[in-house]
Amino acid sequence: KNIHGLVKSIRQHATRPMKFMEVCGTHTMSIFRHGIRSLLPDCIELVSGPGCPVCVTGQDDIDRMTGLCSKKGVIIATFGDMIRVPGSRTSLAEARALGARVEIVYSPSNALQLALKNPGQQVIFLGLGFETTAPAVAATILQANAMNVDNFSVYSCHKVMPPVLETLFQDNDLRVDGLLCPGHVSTIIGARAYEDFCSDFHIPCVIAGFEPLDIFRGIYHLVRQARAGQARVENVYERAVTSEGNRNALDLMDKVFVKEDASWRGLGIIKKSGLGISDKFSHLDAKKRFKIQTTATRMIKGCICGKIIKANARPADCPFFAETCTPANPVGPCMVSSEGACAAYYRYGGHVKS
Repeated sequence: KNIHGLVKSIRQHATRPMKFMEVCGTHTMSIFRHGIRSLLPDCIELVSGPGCPVCVTGQDDIDRMTGLCSKKGVIIATFGDMIRVPGSRTSLAEARALGARVEIVYSPSNALQLALKNPGQQVIFLGLGFETTAPAVAATILQANAMNVDNFSVYSCHKVMPPVLETLFQDNDLRVDGLLCPGHVSTIIGARAYEDFCSDFHIPCVIAGFEPLDIFRGIYHLVRQARAGQARVENVYERAVTSEGNRNALDLMDKVFVKEDASWRGLGIIKKSGLGISDKFSHLDAKKRFKIQTTATRMIKGCICGKIIKANARPADCPFFAETCTPANPVGPCMVSSEGACAAYYRYGGHVKS
């Protein structure tokens, strides 16, 4: 079906109010960019979930990252979205303005090259993201190990998706009729990874791509399942996602990382939801190589990023939104990241407050 036919079918099948969560930040941006909400019937509500890796990074991890900046002879290498995320007292951008060396890189291999070009400096790469980015970081760690690079390490904040979905839906206050599952993550972990979650919580799960037609297909299948009272995993991103996922990428992750408890903004500690660097590569683990001293973590008063990530609030509900918190002057991470819900609402939602 084309988009017109899908919209017509969605309207025919959506006979009651339905709320669907798009887990991935890229879905959130695409939904806003293409005006997808405006074509859906009023009874369908789309809410954002914890799929933006910058947004869900724990405040304590941000404080430790900024704490590394104070160490002599250290170069911090990070993706661009991370540099302006506020910590308890400062951000990487502010630390750089005060003299710390913080470099924006576009891949972990760029960070390794930075280490090779600066043999007298310790380069720390801030590993961030879900299963999509973790394999490339694992490959870089293996390469650094094989080359015996002694001035390169990784601070891993990598997280995995299934545990956070289970945590979200253990909250009885969360009322969601289905999940639009993340396309990028699913290319790695495969459609089968959602089956236990789907069965345990009786939640329809549909994996979709990021083009408008992909998203409308995903919503159409969610509406059909929700109307019929069904709960199964459907993959409408067949061109990229298989049942088993990417075995080579998963094997790379298994070689380098181990599951560990991780801190999520707004959600606290979630068991076995993070990827720590295994003991075999502890010499490349910045958390083990460096003593990181920070003061007590202090949350930003008034910022509701945690509630937004849990779909318990909209960006427009925040007292800071579009006033003291803007993309030029972000208060919380959901406004910093290009995949953050607040950034999407601000850019495409006309800065509308409730």
